[in-house]
Amino acid sequence: MTSVNTPEAGDLDAMLAAVDQLPFIVAVFEGDELRLAGWNAATRAVIPGREAIGRPIEEVLSDLVGQQFVDAYHEVYRTGVPIAGRQWRAHLDQPDGSVHEMFATFTIVPWRDPDGSVRGVIGAAFDVTELARTRQAAETEAAQLRRRYEQSRDVITELQRELLPAGLPVLPGLQMAASYLLADADTAAGGDWFDAVPRADGRVALLVGDVVGHGITASGAMGQLRAVLQERLDSGASVGEALAAADRFAGRIRTAHATTVCLALLDPATGELTYCTAGHPPPLVISAAGQSRYLPPTGGSPLATGGAFPVRHDRLAPGDLLLLYSDGIVERPLAGPASDADLARVATDATIGRALHEPGATAAERVCAQAIELLVRAGGHADDITLLAAQRVEVVPELVLELPADPAALRGARAELGKWLTAVGAAEHDAFVLQHALGELTTNAIEHACGGTPDHDPITVRAELTAAGRVEATVTDRGGWRAPARQPVRGRGLALTAQLVESLRVEPGETGTVATVRHPLNRPARLLASFDEAPPAPPARTEMSLAELPGDDEARVRVDGPVDAVSAVQVRQELLRRSRGGTVPMTVDLTGVTLLASAGVAALFQVAGHHDEKAPLTLIAAPDSPARRILDLVGLPVSR
Repeated sequence: MTSVNTPEAGDLDAMLAAVDQLPFIVAVFEGDELRLAGWNAATRAVIPGREAIGRPIEEVLSDLVGQQFVDAYHEVYRTGVPIAGRQWRAHLDQPDGSVHEMFATFTIVPWRDPDGSVRGVIGAAFDVTELARTRQAAETEAAQLRRRYEQSRDVITELQRELLPAGLPVLPGLQMAASYLLADADTAAGGDWFDAVPRADGRVALLVGDVVGHGITASGAMGQLRAVLQERLDSGASVGEALAAADRFAGRIRTAHATTVCLALLDPATGELTYCTAGHPPPLVISAAGQSRYLPPTGGSPLATGGAFPVRHDRLAPGDLLLLYSDGIVERPLAGPASDADLARVATDATIGRALHEPGATAAERVCAQAIELLVRAGGHADDITLLAAQRVEVVPELVLELPADPAALRGARAELGKWLTAVGAAEHDAFVLQHALGELTTNAIEHACGGTPDHDPITVRAELTAAGRVEATVTDRGGWRAPARQPVRGRGLALTAQLVESLRVEPGETGTVATVRHPLNRPARLLASFDEAPPAPPARTEMSLAELPGDDEARVRVDGPVDAVSAVQVRQELLRRSRGGTVPMTVDLTGVTLLASAGVAALFQVAGHHDEKAPLTLIAAPDSPARRILDLVGLPVSR
């Protein structure tokens, strides 16, 4: 008999102690349920506070379910084939309720018995978060170098940006999002497109299309087809009629031949859905409970191939999410044959919030961002990828505010309007415009129509989101026009409002004045080149603050928060005091100003009037900041 040397108990303990000291993550799982058999200190440090030995992997790593790691362990156990990943992003729940983001480079291998059968799996990983952050920083710093290569593709990419919709309409009872990922090839942009067209009857047409090929010719054909479909759908054409018009056009344009389209007409109020898959993959429906189903294909033919465009009908329940997509998302060159099940699983995890953590994002936004990231990082992509998601949600009621004729009420009204705009889905830019415009109109009503007397009849502010995706808001007072009390700061409210919104109408009457604004709401779509996400913006200040900064022979001041009818007086007084009545050069940083009302504009004009070339006033505001937008409108010079 051949003898086998086995370690003594003391040697085994020493070996286990040595494994526990390894400076990288090691975890061993055993059996069909992959129960945790052992892990080292480095692993426990990454996921602290867990009683885990002997428990299945779904319990040990419950926060990684939906992030592909747990699936990889099961795949290795099932096939016996190792799996490796490089710099995968993961979100881990911490004992204090926070979420830790890390990047890991890992290898998962089978744990085999002496007879060769798979007993379990062993995972080893390195925390490469610092390396990933360094890489991201290096890529940012090297942007200028990368552009040398990208210049050859800029024309096509910019053409694609111009031809795709800049955003999606914000509609009652519907949350929408879209993402477009450029092809991972030298040809750059191609012929994929998406669109959402609201109709007068309250329904919305949703479509994703794919022109064969890449480059300028494909992008040009895409733009023309999108224009044809948009015009027909906007004029009330049915799904079949709109596709027939596109088919006739494609028959005359060689590069548009064999274009595939999925077109769906949805009523957000009832959930009624009519759709056609013209040679295109069928839509995916995901319920609020996390159940998914592909709608049956309608049998339609690609454009200009001589086929018909039959339609099917379905109904979305409240909370259901409809996902339209191009076939680039399921064609994964690095992951073997395409699988519709992969898309359904990942999209479902993102919809119900089981994948990556994105606080504040809607389900539609999560699906469009995370489905691309989670599928492409493992499977790669060679074609453009387009996703368009729409989820039925509750309709946000009309906003009605009764305000006393007191400037102090403006700040609370602005906060309530902000909450309402967030609830309906307004993007940051539109929320800024409407809060500013309605703030000016309300200030105007208080000062002119009511004379600033709190005992006067209240002012009514109403706002609703129409089926066309426009906010219609009114500010109504019940007094006659009065000259305002003399104040050191006077604004330019109506002029500013007219420049900010789509339309403004002021109707004075015997019993009061009604000011009406209309403004469309759009949420920006995302044209992606990578998965790097910008850090979340810091919360906006709710109170104005003014701080003096270090300076040599001049006064340097930073202003943060809202500069409205109430705080503008303080800003004027403080700036004049710190510049000694305009005799000392002054630089004022307005980058942190969240609202610059007309009263604030007047205050800055007055301060500027006290300065001259010997003691200049310099204003600083970052591009696209709230203050910069207003300063550019009123013509106050800003240092660049």
